[in-house]
Amino acid sequence: MVEVKNYRLQLNNFDLLRFLFALIVCLVHAYKLSGYQDLSILNKILSSEVAVEAFFVISGFLIFMSYERSSSIRSYAIKRVRRILPGYILVLLVCAFGLLTISSLPYQDYFSFVWLKYVIVNLGFMNFIQPSLPGVFDGNNFNPVNGSLWTLKIEVMFYFSVPIFVCLIKRFGCFPVLGITYLLSIMYVFILSMIAEMTGSEIYTKLGRQLPGQLSYFMAGAFFYYFFEFFEKHIKVFVATAVLVLYINYSISLPFIEPFAIATIVIFFSLFLYVGNFGKFGDASYGLYIIHFPITQIFLSQGWLKENPWLFLLSIIFITLILSYLLWHLVEKKFLKRAVKNTTLSGSHCS
Repeated sequence: MVEVKNYRLQLNNFDLLRFLFALIVCLVHAYKLSGYQDLSILNKILSSEVAVEAFFVISGFLIFMSYERSSSIRSYAIKRVRRILPGYILVLLVCAFGLLTISSLPYQDYFSFVWLKYVIVNLGFMNFIQPSLPGVFDGNNFNPVNGSLWTLKIEVMFYFSVPIFVCLIKRFGCFPVLGITYLLSIMYVFILSMIAEMTGSEIYTKLGRQLPGQLSYFMAGAFFYYFFEFFEKHIKVFVATAVLVLYINYSISLPFIEPFAIATIVIFFSLFLYVGNFGKFGDASYGLYIIHFPITQIFLSQGWLKENPWLFLLSIIFITLILSYLLWHLVEKKFLKRAVKNTTLSGSHCS
């Protein structure tokens, strides 16, 4: 039976790391959306792609653990729904109704079929179908209302896939299921990358970033949940190898082991280098992730602080943080408290 030591879980840095990863995405988006060259250093020293991949590693670890420790699928589903939907729906509807105030169209043209389509498809996590609102952000470099939401549909699909993967694990074992899925995911990305290079079509690169291409990070996170004792026993070898792989990966691409190396470092910092209770004031990471994009777009559409890019950046971060903590305390926290608490301490199917 797998049982991650309770003290490791109680003294963890998951809240801190998720916050830092969300902040990295916010900083990089501020540059990419604005195009302000003063902020270009952010894109050179930070990677929003790696931050998102690290998010998926943490999700793999925690979501598999959540399912294994839940008393039933219903309990698991309720916890997942209450974790992601309340804040998401609120932000979506606030944008859908509130951005009328800056739309270039009158209200009778704003509340149109396109507006309704935006609300419906985004409620279904299919923001790629209708990412923009009528007359909103048309003067910006990019006009999507919230370009960060593409990862949430992947996260939701992860939620649905976990019970299936656990059933497969019960039948075929942890290592074969996790390992084969990991390799298939990497092969999917590798093949689409080759096709994109041969055809020059960006669509294949975009497809590579969708669910199958992100499963390698999710499964790597799951590996460290199921084989936590093995990881802890050989942690020095794992971490040293991961650091070496990531160092080499800067000059020579190592696509088949890079996701596992990232996962190793993320889980190591999450559970073995405790720095304090960062989340004692609340968990603002989710709010930071889903709020920063429209806030940045509003600043750009109104031309606020464009003469001072760094003040522009600091203002966005300040406002987004305030709204994120309000979202946590007024919405997310209240729904999570109602989540089903009847979970088993350990219910793993792997030895």
